[in-house]
Amino acid sequence: MTKHDFSDWWQRPDLCYQQQQLYFSGHRVADFARQMGSPTFVYSARRVRDNIERVKQALAVVAGQRNHRLYYAMKANRFAPLLTYLKQTGLCGIDACSPAEVEHAIGCGFMPGDISFTATSLAGKDFDILARYDDLLFNADSLYAIREWGKRRPGSEIGIRINPAVGVSRASNQLLQYAGPVTTKFGIYKEQFSEALAVAESYGLVVRRIHFHTGCGYLTDQLSQWRAVLKTCLRFVDQVPTVQRVNIGGGLGVPHVESDEPLNLESWASIIKEFFTTRDLAVDVEPGDYLVKDAGLLLLGITYIEEKESTRILGVDAGFNIAPEPAYYKLPFQPVPLSDSKTVARTPYHVVGNINEALDIWSENVLLPDMTDEHYLALINAGAYSSSMASNHCMRGQFKECLLLS
Repeated sequence: MTKHDFSDWWQRPDLCYQQQQLYFSGHRVADFARQMGSPTFVYSARRVRDNIERVKQALAVVAGQRNHRLYYAMKANRFAPLLTYLKQTGLCGIDACSPAEVEHAIGCGFMPGDISFTATSLAGKDFDILARYDDLLFNADSLYAIREWGKRRPGSEIGIRINPAVGVSRASNQLLQYAGPVTTKFGIYKEQFSEALAVAESYGLVVRRIHFHTGCGYLTDQLSQWRAVLKTCLRFVDQVPTVQRVNIGGGLGVPHVESDEPLNLESWASIIKEFFTTRDLAVDVEPGDYLVKDAGLLLLGITYIEEKESTRILGVDAGFNIAPEPAYYKLPFQPVPLSDSKTVARTPYHVVGNINEALDIWSENVLLPDMTDEHYLALINAGAYSSSMASNHCMRGQFKECLLLS
């Protein structure tokens, strides 16, 4: 047994215990659990805005860049009230990766010119839908995509997504990398880049943007890898005199465990500054994870607690199907009690869900106080790639969502 340490690594001013009760964005979490039930995702608009402004402030120090833009990667979380809120702030556009996402973004108030579109393996009907939008910022990720866009929108401006064959991710997690030693479906490699430019020219397409996204969840420890990625990608950029903007993708991460050092945005921006000071190019960024992940909680109802051999099992009323990252990408979620005390000892629990699959484990050997009289548990970092990736596996896909505007 371990004595309780009140200075939990995840606590911050807007997510912390006050009078032994968990508060999020100025609200007592137990009240949401009582009113909304479980499972329920709770998102903080204030935290999202703070995260956006922090990234924009870091980018502002990049000397020589013009009018940098943020595009929120809506695949991270497409909750309509959240998207409408983002539009109202005027702080970012949308990064979309399917025609349905484009239509959804427009339905939430964004204009086609606010939307940067990058996707892979598009069907003919997808191109037909996308070509309807005059101002959509279309980025092609294959020779095939350049040709199909050229047939429908000859003479237009496009972006090209490239693959530098180097990537970066949290703790070098290969499951989170879009580029690296293993060939992936994402982007155009250097061996085909000259042909890509020739195909674009044959349709009168003008390449205004170079786009790349090489991995997810990187933190300060991975910034040297990030620098190598940026250096390699700019070798593509420098071959295209018509390029005006470089979209450096997303991938900025947040801490998941106590040993994770938060991303130092000043160091991140200094690397961008190093390469863009002498280039007359605008920088675009499309973070999704960083903007909304730590702005969300998932409230779970406790179903039972039982000893199985030497393991204490704590069951909850939702499984990996509504928040798949721990199962799919080995990204741990931190379970947090809704009430706590400095003096209560902690013991290890396996927190498990209600899906009839062996991988349905939220957390193993997590230290928690005595949960016998508790009715709910919160998972932090549930704002991104959770509800948006949910399925109805075992017909247990039901959940609620709410957005806190204050």
